Amino acid sequence: MKKLIQSIVAFVSKLFRNLPALLKNSVPIGITITNAIKNFDDKNPEAADILTAIIPGDLDDKIKVLLRANLPKVVVELRLVDATLGLTDPNEIVVAASKVLQTIKSDYSVREGFLNNLAIVISQIASDGKLDWNDAAYLIKYYFDHENA
Repeated sequence: MKKLIQSIVAFVSKLFRNLPALLKNSVPIGITITNAIKNFDDKNPEAADILTAIIPGDLDDKIKVLLRANLPKVVVELRLVDATLGLTDPNEIVVAASKVLQTIKSDYSVREGFLNNLAIVISQIASDGKLDWNDAAYLIKYYFDHENA
């Protein structure tokens, strides 16, 4: 069984290394932005423009535009938090989601589930729709276990 798992990991590792740059880079982008949302301090003066604060400045402008346009929609569509309902300002939406994510405490990894789903969707956005849900999920798992050490 151990050999089978090792061969699967080797296959996924080779697959990850051979991905086109856009797809390969979308996974760390999804994780980076999700972590930034998770750890965002709403007392920070940058809270007025959280989207600029959490989106890495060295990203391609096209990806930044996609993320700025879609991230607030995703947070609302995932029904991540009721605190986002009725809000229209994209920054207020993401700040509200960040605040609630920081307060979720559960014995059943509920918070981690939300964060994982958010990272998957952000990775899909960063890939300009070229990464489907399952592939993003596998790649994020691989990235956490092997590339993000």
